[in-house]
Amino acid sequence: MDFKAKRDSDSGGSPSDDEKKIGLERPALEAGALESRGHGQPPPDPDAGLSEEEKAQIDRRLLWKLDLRLIPWLCLLYLISFLDRTNIGNARLFGLEESLHITGGQYNAALSIFFVSYSLAEPLTNVLLKRLRPSVFIPAIMLAWGVCMAVMGLVHDFQGLMATRFFLGLAEAGLFPGINYYLSCWYRRDEFGIRAAIFFSAAAVSGSFGGLLAAAIQNMDRVGNKRGWAWIFILEGIATVLVGIASFWMVFDFPDEATFLSDVDRQRVLRRLKADQQSSAEHEEFRMSYFWASVKDWKTWLYAVIYMGCDGPLYAFSLFLPTIINGLGYESTTAQLLSVPPYAAAALLTVAIGYIADRTHQRGLCNLGVSVFGVVGFAMLLSAQSPGVQYAGTFLAALGIYPCIANTITWASNNTEGVYKRGVTLGFVIGWGNLNGVVSSNIYRQIDRPLYRIGHGVVFSYLVLFLLGGSGLQYLLLKKENAKRRAGKLDHMVAGKSEKEIEAMGDVRYVTLTHSICMETLKMRY
Repeated sequence: MDFKAKRDSDSGGSPSDDEKKIGLERPALEAGALESRGHGQPPPDPDAGLSEEEKAQIDRRLLWKLDLRLIPWLCLLYLISFLDRTNIGNARLFGLEESLHITGGQYNAALSIFFVSYSLAEPLTNVLLKRLRPSVFIPAIMLAWGVCMAVMGLVHDFQGLMATRFFLGLAEAGLFPGINYYLSCWYRRDEFGIRAAIFFSAAAVSGSFGGLLAAAIQNMDRVGNKRGWAWIFILEGIATVLVGIASFWMVFDFPDEATFLSDVDRQRVLRRLKADQQSSAEHEEFRMSYFWASVKDWKTWLYAVIYMGCDGPLYAFSLFLPTIINGLGYESTTAQLLSVPPYAAAALLTVAIGYIADRTHQRGLCNLGVSVFGVVGFAMLLSAQSPGVQYAGTFLAALGIYPCIANTITWASNNTEGVYKRGVTLGFVIGWGNLNGVVSSNIYRQIDRPLYRIGHGVVFSYLVLFLLGGSGLQYLLLKKENAKRRAGKLDHMVAGKSEKEIEAMGDVRYVTLTHSICMETLKMRY
């Protein structure tokens, strides 16, 4: 069944809406015009002969069209994803452990098993996304994890909970790295950060929304002879399945195949990417050399270290914030409601940092500055005795963690070129970061309540050593690398190579300190 057949009437060669609005109708493209161009060559310019002002007007409208078609639905998908993986923290306050007769250690094991399957599957998911098409892959995994989520509300023992959490992690593994990779294939480097930030802010919104939703669903306690925690899983699982079905029509493929674009708009998107020195504008066949290029790239592993520095704390915070607030002396429903404001503040700062980093081209410095909030916040949680001061610490902790997730992913994506290499790199970076969820799941122990000094201390160490320290090291190493390239010390890497061979080198031909469009490239010297 072709779920795309009737999605958009302007998928042929007819003039785009933007052209019609300003009275610029262009002739239909010849069949195969996009496919017939040579390797590394941009598609024909459909706006040749227009003034710069007219081109800018069309470009703004094209970007707005992309934003409306792509961003809102993808944000909804991630909101649901993050809600489904972390709502077990809300369910805990409503009797999950008592109903299943599990201990605190078994509860932590159920948290950990999710991250094992999630992390192991992530490095390969972007390859599957590229080969199966986003419009098929993303809805399919949503249906799978929605079923797992609903079934989790029907389990009766520890073994059932472990099994459903394992398969939930396996099914969810493709969404976050997949969508970040997917968006990086649509937008220029200086446009990607704010959109990745808006996308990831859905995680913070889900934290706010999750607490409110859990408090409301708890009122269904004993309905159908099921506890409130079970209804949290069942209802949210059913909602995920419904959204997954709708996603067959709402998720689009990559720019060269997207059906909501006219042929001329498709050309414009590909030209924009090509002008940004992105091979994402080209169709690549998968080769193992792309995989090994990612493995051998030192940037891959240092970005993985930085990402673990914010992702480990992220899961510790999101999984245990209701428990932490409950430990300050507040009842379960009050603790759920008090968890909302820190998430809301984090969502706002995440978007603001995405905007600032896009405009300043200083992602490393943004990471360094924002991480200080997290360090101070967890220092307050470690040292303070007053519930008020500790609650204030949760605000700073959220502000220091959430913006760095989107910023680090964008930073890694901006400095990795080649369709498949970027996908593999993001898979490794995100997969390694999420594997640290195993650590996060086991550091907040019931015996340490109400101060949770061990848990706060581990998160504090992650923020200082990996996020703050790793960001600083990456910033300095990229600065040193760029200095070498500007001095011509690495020109030998492209000596004697053809344009096609240089193009195939991906980001080996250049390294950017942040993601400036005005890149120093070895290709430009020859």
